Parts: sequence; structure tokens; C-alpha cells
Amino acid sequence: MNIFGFKEDDVDYIFRPGVYGLIFHEHKDKIAVIQTDDGNYFLPGGGLENEESHEQCLLREGIEEMGMTLEIGSFIGSALRYFYSANDRSYYLSEGYFYFCNILGKSGEPTEGGHSLRWLEPAKAMNFLFHEHQSWAVGKVLKKDV
Repeated sequence: MNIFGFKEDDVDYIFRPGVYGLIFHEHKDKIAVIQTDDGNYFLPGGGLENEESHEQCLLREGIEEMGMTLEIGSFIGSALRYFYSANDRSYYLSEGYFYFCNILGKSGEPTEGGHSLRWLEPAKAMNFLFHEHQSWAVGKVLKKDV
């Protein structure tokens, strides 16, 4: 398993599994990212809630963040990331699961405020993504290592 970030000694990490979609534009020259109001970039997706499956999580997050209905494709891989969230003032161990996704259509307006869909060139997205394991997933696809 690929591990990113630095695990600090004597720190209790909150384990947070999440599921993320790699959504390429129809010409495969751009990838969907979510820009938050604080200027950070993330792959579409988020933390698993309750007893959700990976597919249920991505479908929910597509509606919340983008107002889009998604089709979940093949599994790309998974990776871990240790990080500190200044917003939450908490340490997290994120286990990210990454899937190819397609947009099937608009479901309405996004239900989660503060998130904007952006289309970036994949190499540029890798540099902007907040989480290293998300950049890793994009790089894995670009290298065709899936």
C-alpha cells in the first residue's frame, strides 16, 4: 500500500476512509476537480458515511459536490495519507479508494455549498490537489499503471 504524509509519534489519528472519482472530460484532456471556498482542490468524492458502499458514497458525493449523477467504473487503487487538518484541528489517517467515473447527467444544483467543479489538465491537477494520495491516483492513471 502506498503511504503519504508523515506519521507523528504520540499522535492519535482519526481514521477516515474515503472514496474518490477520477472523471475525465470527453476528450480525456482534462480532469474534474472540486475547488473549495478556501482555494483548495480535491478529487470529487469524500468520506464514507455509516454503512455506505464505495458506489453509494461516490453517487452521494457527486450530487452533493457537483449536482451530477455519476456512473462508477473500474477500481484504480488505494493509498493512505497522514495529515493534520487546520480547519478541524485534528490529525487524520485518510484511506483513499479511487475509481474511474463518468458523468451521466445533471441531478440539480449541488447540495453542499462552497464547492465548485473545475476542469484542469491532469498534470496541473496533480500539482494543485491538496491530498498527496489523490495526486498519486491521477499520476497512476497518466502512467497507465491501472
